[in-house]
Amino acid sequence: MDLRLAGQSALVTGSSSGIGATIAGMLADEGCDVLVHGRSAGSAAAVAEQVAARGVRAEVVLGDLTEPGIAEQVALTARDFGVRILVNNAGPFAEHDWESSRPADWRAAFEGNVLPTVRVSQTLLPSLRAHGWGRVITIGGRAVRTPLPNMVAYSAAKAAVVNMTTSLARHLAGTGVTANCVSPGVIVTPSLSRMFEERAAGDEAPEGGPDDAGTVAEYASNPSGRLGRPEDVAAAVAYLASPLADYINGIELRVDGGITGTP
Repeated sequence: MDLRLAGQSALVTGSSSGIGATIAGMLADEGCDVLVHGRSAGSAAAVAEQVAARGVRAEVVLGDLTEPGIAEQVALTARDFGVRILVNNAGPFAEHDWESSRPADWRAAFEGNVLPTVRVSQTLLPSLRAHGWGRVITIGGRAVRTPLPNMVAYSAAKAAVVNMTTSLARHLAGTGVTANCVSPGVIVTPSLSRMFEERAAGDEAPEGGPDDAGTVAEYASNPSGRLGRPEDVAAAVAYLASPLADYINGIELRVDGGITGTP
């Protein structure tokens, strides 16, 4: 299917690795120019090179979005790049439960997941509204609906991301700019694979790795019978970014194999 993204331009924050890099690549496959963002110059450049190999324009913008003024600088670079599609993907996670979490942990979760999304969006929105068409896509998580007991601060921060995305969709009514959220389930990224390897070494995870049926059953049982792949998330983002999704606005699209709401 042609998603009619040829000639569009996108900024994907946190796209120098993992899910963000896959989103950047899939948008490029659809003919979309991509501004790759990250904190590591080498990693971002490598992804940009892969994106450009698809025959589209690719550039790099660097910066830690939690640092003062950096989110705004990144957004202004995106404006100059001609971005009409903003994918707010950057967002760190850390494990803290109610007993171990401290105020600084909660602050870090919100400063890493919520405030950069707000700042980048606020700075870029005037350009999108002036153009009369645009997309703001945020990345939530399964923890939005089923808070993870070992990631309480992160779960709360991601819930805030969904809430403000719905609010933004209403705010942008009639502008031609939509706002939607994609919430991944358990996705097999390189970092997750390393976590499985570390836990398996300490007898904390089933043998067989993240693609093993036993691992799925014990770690993230879901009706689809497998863990997610970055491409699953990227496909959802690409569709919501496209003109074909003009009538989809203010939603949270769960890409989790059906794990949310099932035993």
